[in-house]
Parts: sequence; C-alpha cells; structure tokens
Amino acid sequence: MKTLRLLAVLLLALTGAVRAQVVTTNPAFFTAADPVTLTFDASQGNQGLNNFTGDVYAHIGVITNLSSSPSDWKYVKFGNFNVPDPSIQLTRISTNRYTLSITPSVRAWFGVPASEQILKLAMVFRNGAGTQVGRATGGGDIFVDVQQNANLSVRITAPVVGQNPLFINSGSAVNVTGTASQAATLTLTLNGTQVAQQTNATTLSGSVTPTQTGRNVIRLTAAVGTTSVSDSAIVYIRPAVTTAALPTGVRDGINYLPGGTSAVLVLTAPSKQFVYAIGEFNNWRPETSAYMNKTPDGNKWWVQLNGLTAGREYAFQYLVDGELRVADPYAEKVLDPNNDRFIPAVTYPNLKAYPTGQTTGIVSVLQTNAPAYTWTATNYQRPAKSKLVIYELLPRDFIARHDYQTLIDTLGYLQRLGVNAIELMPVNEFEGNESWGYNPSFHFAPDKYYGPKNELKRFVDAAHARGMAVILDVVLNHAFGQNPMVQMYFDGTTGKPAANSPWFNVDATHPFNVGYDFNHESAFTKAYSKRVMEHWIQEYRVDGYRFDLSKGFTQTPNPNDVGAWGRFDQSRVNIWTDYNNAIRAVDPNAFVILEHFADNSEELALSNAGMMLWGNLNHNYNEATMGWLANSNFSWGYYGAGNGGRGWTQPNLVTYMESHDEERLMFKNITYGNQSNPAHDTRSLPVALARHEAAAAFFFTVPGPKMIWQFGETGYDVSIDFNGRVGNKPIRWSDYQDPNRRKLYDVYSSLIALKKSQPVFDNPTSYAQQLAGAAKSIHLSDAAQKITIIGNFDVTSTTIDPAFQQTGKWYDYLKGDSITVTNVNAQRTLQPGEYHVYTTTRVRRPATVLASKAAQQVAALGLTVAPNPTASRATVRLTVPTAAPVTVSVRNVIGREVRRVQQAARPAGATVEVPLTLDGLAAGVYLVNVQAGSATATTRLVVQP
Repeated sequence: MKTLRLLAVLLLALTGAVRAQVVTTNPAFFTAADPVTLTFDASQGNQGLNNFTGDVYAHIGVITNLSSSPSDWKYVKFGNFNVPDPSIQLTRISTNRYTLSITPSVRAWFGVPASEQILKLAMVFRNGAGTQVGRATGGGDIFVDVQQNANLSVRITAPVVGQNPLFINSGSAVNVTGTASQAATLTLTLNGTQVAQQTNATTLSGSVTPTQTGRNVIRLTAAVGTTSVSDSAIVYIRPAVTTAALPTGVRDGINYLPGGTSAVLVLTAPSKQFVYAIGEFNNWRPETSAYMNKTPDGNKWWVQLNGLTAGREYAFQYLVDGELRVADPYAEKVLDPNNDRFIPAVTYPNLKAYPTGQTTGIVSVLQTNAPAYTWTATNYQRPAKSKLVIYELLPRDFIARHDYQTLIDTLGYLQRLGVNAIELMPVNEFEGNESWGYNPSFHFAPDKYYGPKNELKRFVDAAHARGMAVILDVVLNHAFGQNPMVQMYFDGTTGKPAANSPWFNVDATHPFNVGYDFNHESAFTKAYSKRVMEHWIQEYRVDGYRFDLSKGFTQTPNPNDVGAWGRFDQSRVNIWTDYNNAIRAVDPNAFVILEHFADNSEELALSNAGMMLWGNLNHNYNEATMGWLANSNFSWGYYGAGNGGRGWTQPNLVTYMESHDEERLMFKNITYGNQSNPAHDTRSLPVALARHEAAAAFFFTVPGPKMIWQFGETGYDVSIDFNGRVGNKPIRWSDYQDPNRRKLYDVYSSLIALKKSQPVFDNPTSYAQQLAGAAKSIHLSDAAQKITIIGNFDVTSTTIDPAFQQTGKWYDYLKGDSITVTNVNAQRTLQPGEYHVYTTTRVRRPATVLASKAAQQVAALGLTVAPNPTASRATVRLTVPTAAPVTVSVRNVIGREVRRVQQAARPAGATVEVPLTLDGLAAGVYLVNVQAGSATATTRLVVQP
C-alpha cells in the first residue's frame, strides 16, 4: 500500500491539464469498468504530429498498482514498432483531432486482471514508422486518470494548466469552468477567497481576476453532505524583467561562488521573453527569487541562487517563456528519466535519482563543493606526432562492464602493444545508453553509462602514468533533439530548427549530416564550440581531440553535391584555423585531428596550420591482404612529397588500416579473399592472419602518426554490420590467447617498438616507397640507420629488386636473423605473403613480446590440445600451412612414444582435428608432437588419474 501511495504522489504532477490539453475523454470521469473515448489534439503538447496527414496510432498502456514508476507501463499496445497495428489506429475527425474508442471497458480492452488496480492510462501517439510522435508539452508521456470508484470527483476543465504553470498579466480575467461527477455544491475560490458558488449542480462557470504577483491558486470544491473534494489550477503573474549586466567573472552555465552556498546560473537565449530557474532548490516552482535577469544585449539570462547546501546535488531546469523546460547545455551532469535506470550501480555507484513526478525531460545537476580529483601523473610528456600510435576504442564494445575502472585494467595490455595514445569514441552525454556516441546531446557532461566524472579523470591519470595520451572524439558538427539549444529554437511543425536559432541551420549545408547541423559561422556557435574545446583539456587534462565530420563545418551550401562539398573551401579553412588557434591558446601542444576527407589542397592548408587529419587507407590495405592487387596501392598513406605521397611538409596524416567506420580487414579476408591458389588460400585463418602481418609491416613503417581500431592487433573478424552497423559487437579478449592471433599482436608490438625507437622514422634523410602492385618496398635512411622493407602481396611467388641502400650485413628485425648483401640489386624471390623488415643496425625485438621458437612453432600451426588436463580423451587441433599429411605423436617424459596417429594429406589452410585415446596411460606430463609437411610443433599434455 505504501508503494501505491508513493506512485500516486509521483503521478500527481503528471495529470490535470496535460489530459485536458492534449487528450480529453468522454465521459469526463470513468472507471476501469467503463468504456471511454479519447480525443487527441495534435496541435497541443509537443506538436509532434501537428498538421500530419497520414495515419496516426496510439502507443498506449496502463499504470497499475504494480507499476514501479510512471514509466513502468503495463499491458502495452503497439508492442511491435516495425509493423503498424490497425487495432489502435485513431479515427481522424478533423484537422489535428483524432479519437480512439476503448470498449467494452478499460479493463477488458487492455486485458488487465481483476486483481490489479488501474490507476491511469499512459500514452503517446505516432505515425506508423514511429518517426513522428505526439507527446505532452515538454516531450513527456500523456497520462489520463482512471477513477477508482463512483465516489464524488471534481475537475477544473478550464483554464488548461499542464506541467508548466499558466502565466497571465496582472488584472487579467481568467474564465474558469469545472465539472463534478454528481450533483453537488460547487464553490470557486481565488487564493482562498470565494468567487462563485452553485448548488445542486454538476458544472460551474465563473471568472477570477488575479492581481497577486507570483503564485495564485484557483480552486474548485464539490461538496455533498460531509464529503468534499477539490481540484486546483495554479496561475502566475510574473514580475517585470530586470535588465542587469553579468556579474564579473561568470559565463554561460553553472558558476560556483566561494563558500559553497551560492551559484550563478547563466543561459544564452536571445529573443526569449522571460526565464525562471526551477529545481529542487525551490520545489520546482517559478519563484521570484529564481526569476532570471536579462543582460543589456538581450542575449543572456542569469540569476544568483543562495542558501544552497554545500556538497548537495540539486536537479534543476530552466523554464523558458513559461512553456519549455530545458536542462543547462553547459551542465557537467544530467539525469535522464528514461535511461538512467538501466545504468548498473557497479558502473555508476549512488547515482542521483531522477526527480520523478516533479518535472519531465532531461534535468541538469549542480553541486557546490563537489568532490575534487587529485592528479598524480605530474611528469607526463606527450609523444611527438611523428611517433604517435593511436588506439581507437569504444568502451561499450571493448570491455563488458563498459566502465572506466575496467578500462584502466586494460592499460597494461595496451602498453605492451606499444600504443602511446588512446582515442575514446565520444564519451560525452549522447541520446540513450548504448551508442557509438555520434548522437550528442550534452557536450560538457561525461555520459554516465561509462561512470562518474572523477573515474574518467582517473583513467586519464592512469594512462598518463604509463606514458599514454588520451584523445577524445568530439562531435560538434551537429547535436540531437535532447540538446537544450535545439529545443529552445525548434519548429514543431517542420521538425527542424527554427530560422531564428542562434546555433543551428534549418537545413544542413552539406551531405551525410545527421541530427541538427551547427552553423559554425554564427558567433553563438563559435563561443559554444570553443568552450567545449577548452573544457575537456582544462577539466580532464585530455591531450587533444579527434573532431567528427569536420568537413561539415561550412556554410557553403552543398546539401546534396558530395563532390562540391569536398572541394577547397576557404571559409571552412578559416573556421578551423580559428578553432585551432583557440585550442592552442588553452594548450599549445594539444593534438587536433580532423575527420576531413576534403581535397588535398585544403588538407594541406590545414596541415600547414598544425592540424592532423585522418588518412583512410582501409580499402587499399584490405585489397592487398585479400590478394587483389589492382587497388592495393598504399602510397596515399604517406604524408610527404614524392613517392606518390600527399606532398605535405609536416607529419600530420593519421593513417589507418581500420577505424570504427570501416569493415574489418580479417572479416573481408576470410569472406572475400583470393582463393585462386589452393596452397595459399587467403580465406584460411592462418594465411589471412599472416597477410595481415605483412600489411602491418607496410603500415607502421611509413613515416607519420598511425591509428589502430580496437582488436585489430588480434585480427578481429566480426563484420561491422553484425547486429546492425552501430549495434553491440562481441568482446573477444580470448583472441589474445589464440597462438595465431597472438603472433599478429606480437608483430604489431614489435613494429610499433621499431617505429618509436628509431629516429629514422621521424625525419629520414631519404625516403622511397614502391607500394603498388604485388612486390612492394619501403626504404628509409638517416646517418645512424637504414631500413628496407620488402613484401609480396600476390597469392603466387614473385621477384623483387630489394634495392638495398648498401652492401654488408642486414638484420631481419622480425625473424632475428641476418643476411650479407653483396649485390644490392640482386633479385629475390618472395613466396606469397612473404615479407621482411631489414635494418643495417641491429634492433632487438621487445623481450616482452618475442615468443620462443617453440611458441612460434605452436602459433604457426595454431596447435591446441583440449581438454587439457584430461583423464582419457583429448583432441589435437591444428591448421595445415601447406598441403601435407599430418602425424601426431605422444611421448612420455623419458622420450618413449606411447601414441601415434597418422592422417592423409590435407589441403593448405585446412583445419585438422585428431582424436587421441589415452586410456591406460599413467598420470603425468606428456609431450604432443605434431608434424605437417616440414612444419612441426610440440606442446604439453597433462593426463590426470
């Protein structure tokens, strides 16, 4: 019963005129045993279906005594959002007016058991596809009371007062009408003073004239004998707006004052008439003490809140023009009524509860004297651009708990790999919980799905302690509908930003836009964007940004012409030069990386200004790994002049073989690889992984910064389209234990170590590349080191002129061998997929990743024995590198063979399973030796008693 009473209290603020405004009922009062007809007015509420001409459907359910909250709908209709349900299609009776009949009774229509109490109907309305939705004012759900019995009830039907108060001018008459469920004495009062009375009546009409500044209470009471019930409507008379300059030192957002009991709130909202700050500090009422001042230029609103409790979190919003409730766009924490409940406590402990029943929509949070984070990595130095190896990751698909603590636990793995920068896909608040993050709503608030803000700081601190930079992926091309700046200037009839929006274009100026397009020539957008850029560097000590869809930062109108959009655009160069300068003013050495993909002349201009740019070589490298040569030229991955490179003077090209936007190399290898040579089938896993190694040898050795997409180092082979493009992907840390995949990780690690340790990759005195066709080569030289990389990406053998820079001893870096060169141009024959990285000065591979010869042999065959330990049976599994018979021999510790199994020749790349029967063997350790042609490997097997 306590739960039921609490739920009724929570629902109280969501009833009343929202019902009368958006949905009316016939009869006005009904119980669960009655039929009822709902009338929906699409011109009211959020107007999501205003002037819509297609079919409209109800998404409708009930709130019962078993509901845990107003969002816990029961017995919901329209459960399949992909297929419109004719049974809940509304009947159009006029423009914007629709009806839905619920018969023979509410309980029967919804199928609610007699034992369950129906408290309210809960609904929204939508088109068939669900792309347009009619909701209550402010975007909340629509609720309609269900009477619990036939007892006396009364309701004010006018004025219409919903979630937001009704504001009137002093001395204005307010016409009031009301109705009762049975004949009664009806009394109308204003602020406790009787205005009108009608006896033995079911309706009453009257007029009141409030003059009291602030809150005025209109109450209608129905009395029968000793029983009386009442309903109220609140109207406000607001004071005149005070014009006053901003206090010194405050700016947009939440400004905390010394002492911990006061804060100044500042909201940019040009052309608005008035604004209140409402929240837990004033019981969500538009009180005069939180009535905001307007700056002389009319652009900003501000108010100082006093009497706050230091350290307490307060939820709040801005009530704009008495109609719209929005959170603070600069807030560093927001609460979401729909999604926060799905965030596990282990991810975000003690998350503040949403103020259910007090308001609707996203709310912002302020907290004076919030717990500070103490930084520990004070001697951190960023890597040079030329040595930068970035690891891009999405926390959701990288670690199962998707929290910063677990992410910190992976830093050892990343450090062993050798990366020196981690790029987090967007971690600021985005719509929903599970997302790539490119649907941003609040640019200053860390998304709670990944944990509290101080945990993000702890992750940055831990990364710095290991010498790794942290780069944030930031989305400032657009924002989505929960963003307050979108909401404050939105045209509900067109579903687009209003023409007077200070920040957003009505229509995007460029192709491939999502969300609502920022106008980056607007002074308001520039100020907002620069604050975002400043914020994460100063507050979280991040090392820079990767800017999503940077080519969209233009007002040059090319909404549909992709070619024209990519041409040189001086206005776009000017915008980015301005932003780059703003970032440099905060941190002169911050990384600024653009996802641009414009004409090379424009990218050169941006590079010359010190910005880095993404270089997508996914298609080229993947063609090579699959064994298709026509489009396998890697030359465009080099930033410098000549050799087919881009002609830039600075190492500002962040080249990658994979990114979150590209298909996985290994997926395409094993799905579409060249199978013309059965002995070198690029679709077989061992061959595909080996070819991935070869690609890495021609990736990390090209001068300039590089980027890896998560799990590329272990040959992740799940398609980007698995579970939908942006859907959750399997998290495969087990790949690291697979010997074949671990070998790829080790090659990545060794190549990264070479790149970072050898100055020749930073500023070679000479550089040459031949990266087209089957036989590819790279040559780098400086005074201390010469490096030659050669490889064959064909599926058959080929010859290559290695063009060694000098005669004498050369060291094969990855193999640990050496050769003596007497003729620098002596042709060499390379087998399919064969590659070498030669140096003139020995460079040893990192000991932490250099596998023993035995381990390398096991990895080469992908040899496993399972179960292990075992009592009686085991299966030996391996992949045959070349066509050959397979022999499996089991020996005891003194070398005597106790089992032997032979199988006929298998084709190259075939996976072979050899069953072993171990009955009769004594408990102990045995050696399992496998031979497949010239390949051999040995591993241990433990036999249990």
